[in-house]
Amino acid sequence: MVLFQDLGETSEVGTTISEEKTLSVVDLIINGGAASSVIVIVLFVLLFVALYIYFERIFAIKAASKIDKNFMNQIRDHVMNGKLDAAKLLCAQTDSPVARLTEKGVSRIGKPLDDINTAIENAGTLEVYKLEKNVSILATVAGAAPMIGFLGTVIGMILAFHEMASSGGQAEMGSLASGIYTAMTTTVAGLIVGIIAYIGYNHLVNRTDKVVHKMEANAVEFLDLLNEPV
Repeated sequence: MVLFQDLGETSEVGTTISEEKTLSVVDLIINGGAASSVIVIVLFVLLFVALYIYFERIFAIKAASKIDKNFMNQIRDHVMNGKLDAAKLLCAQTDSPVARLTEKGVSRIGKPLDDINTAIENAGTLEVYKLEKNVSILATVAGAAPMIGFLGTVIGMILAFHEMASSGGQAEMGSLASGIYTAMTTTVAGLIVGIIAYIGYNHLVNRTDKVVHKMEANAVEFLDLLNEPV
């Protein structure tokens, strides 16, 4: 009976130890103290902002990259036949950066080629600005989130060592270690937010570059059209 009782007590102790070692991220956030909780809330807000900007921009860039493959052929036919109004109408009915650049060029037909090129470049700069709207905020989040997380960890470490100093060096190692690894959660959260924002930023930059290259290619094609002999 004593043996069975000892085994039962040992099992209970093992279960207790196992339960003590199991700690969820939510528990770390809740038990992290006021400073840690504020830092984590700020990081969650930054994560929401980053995700909102990413998906809003990705849909906008996707819409901007769509254009009919026969668009430039139709523009070519209208311009060669002297139907400038029809070309302008086609551009107005097509909602894309390429169409707006082409419309700007069509409206300048009859003027020197340098003036047409300058007008298209200015319009292109404006279109690129529209495509890159709020993308810089995503880059800021990617850089600031890990720093904010590290700030929370530093604050947590300071509080943990302050508690040890206040107790005359007699603070329990368990509570001290708990305070330290709880403080480290802000760094983890900051790195996660920063990595997500960084990947999203680079993806948006790559997608924007593809649209810009397409705009440049169509602008060159339009200028070549104007140089063709009638």
